Amino acid sequence: MPIAALSAQLPAYAKDIATNLEVLAEEGVLSDQAKWGTFLASACAIGEPQTLRAITSVAREAGLSPEAFEAAKTAAAIMAMNNVYFRALHIMETADYDHLPSRLRMNRLRHPGVDPVDYELWCVAVSAINACGACLDSHEAELRRRGAEPIQVQAALRIAAVVHAAARVLAVETLDRPQFSGV
Repeated sequence: MPIAALSAQLPAYAKDIATNLEVLAEEGVLSDQAKWGTFLASACAIGEPQTLRAITSVAREAGLSPEAFEAAKTAAAIMAMNNVYFRALHIMETADYDHLPSRLRMNRLRHPGVDPVDYELWCVAVSAINACGACLDSHEAELRRRGAEPIQVQAALRIAAVVHAAARVLAVETLDRPQFSGV
């Protein structure tokens, strides 16, 4: 399923989202692995079925390797845990917890099985979706340390934003419409 098929499922009020999906699918700032892994990690983080199915299909057609598939899903899973924990620490006014070890297993962050820059881009995208400032800062700093350019980070953030918007629109559109009559 090409990304155009996902775009075609979006209603007229989300035309900008549909256009952005198609533009980002053709974006050349990221390697194909980085790009489609970012799409996939973002869709996994959101979990809306239509979007996840469509992006999984597109990523397969684009040739995302089994290792990259696994790593993108791992990034979404680990960030689902870390984003809640570290966002909470970031929001809490007391610093008592900042000095305690998290005691959360996250070995795949050190050994993702793919290019570490790609994996970090996926972690940034998912952390943006989950609104964890602490994880965004941490993974963005690691990307800079590894030589990633700001335009690459921006591309991952743009993909996360557009996939998130598309999934939200599709979730709304699958609701029972009669309850919204007259809206």
